[in-house]
Amino acid sequence: MSLLIDEDRVDLAATFESLTAEAAALRTRVTELRQELADLGERMNVISTALNRHGPCR
Repeated sequence: MSLLIDEDRVDLAATFESLTAEAAALRTRVTELRQELADLGERMNVISTALNRHGPCR
């Protein structure tokens, strides 16, 4: 019985470490995506301003 408990603890610890690493990777990716969205928003603003300066196309 003690062997099963020890194995469960090892499995639990490994699962915890794996999930912790995955959570850190996901946090990093979310930060990257937020920055990409901010960059995209800025590019859209620049394009919108340029289009508004030139007026409607004929």
